[in-house]
Amino acid sequence: MILPNIKVKPGAISEHVIVVGDPERAKVIGDQLDNAEEIAYSREYRTINGWYKGKKITVTSHGVGSPGAAVCFEELIKAGAKKIIRVGTAGSYTDELPPGSMIIADSAVRAEGLTKQMVPDGVPAVADFNMLLKLEEQAKKTNFKYGLGTIVTLDAFYAGPVQFPHMLYKESGALGAEMELAALYVIARLRGVSAVGIFALDGYAFSDMNDYNPHKDSVKEAVQAEIDIALETMLTL
Repeated sequence: MILPNIKVKPGAISEHVIVVGDPERAKVIGDQLDNAEEIAYSREYRTINGWYKGKKITVTSHGVGSPGAAVCFEELIKAGAKKIIRVGTAGSYTDELPPGSMIIADSAVRAEGLTKQMVPDGVPAVADFNMLLKLEEQAKKTNFKYGLGTIVTLDAFYAGPVQFPHMLYKESGALGAEMELAALYVIARLRGVSAVGIFALDGYAFSDMNDYNPHKDSVKEAVQAEIDIALETMLTL
C-alpha cells in the first residue's frame, strides 16, 4: 500500500522525522545526510531518507498552511514516524527576538481552522516535554539567541479587511506567528507520537508584507543553525 498523498509506503521511513514547509529546504537537509535517497515527491510532499552520524533520519516537506500539512503529518505517522521535529520559519512579535534569532515553541495558539474541526476548543496544542528539553539543550550550545514559549498558528498569510490578531496574541504572551505547528502538536497527541518545533525568525509579524524579505544572510544562518540543532537532537532520542 502507498499512502495516497505523500506517496510513501508504511515502513519505508525512519521513526525520526524532520518536517519542513519548503521542498527545497528538505533537499538542503537531505544533502547533509549520508546515503541520502529521495523516496517520494508528490505535490508539496518531498521525502528523503538518509543517515546522520549513524542514525537513520527522514526529512519531509509539508507545504504552507495547516490543512495540507496535517495530511502530511497524518500520513507520516501511518508510515511509521514516532518522533517529529518541525524546522520552520516564523515572524517575531518582539524586538528582543529579531530576524536571525529563533523560537523554540513549547505550545501553539490554535488560531487556524484545521484543529477546530478535529478537537474541542479547550484542547491545548503542546510540545512533547522530553523532546522540548533535548531541543533546547542543543540550542544552548549555539551562539544564536532564542526564545522559549508560545507561537501562534494562523491560516492567512496576506491580510484582508479583517486585521490579523497579532497585537492581541503578543499582549497575551506569544512570541511570534507561523502557519502549521498547532496542527502538528494536536495530531501528534491524538496519534500517540512526540513532536516539537523550532523556528528561525525571518521578519516581524507586524511588518508590511510588501517589505517582507526572508532571504537575508542572518536568516539563512539561523535556518542552518536550527537544522543543525534538529539533527543533533535526533541523535539524543
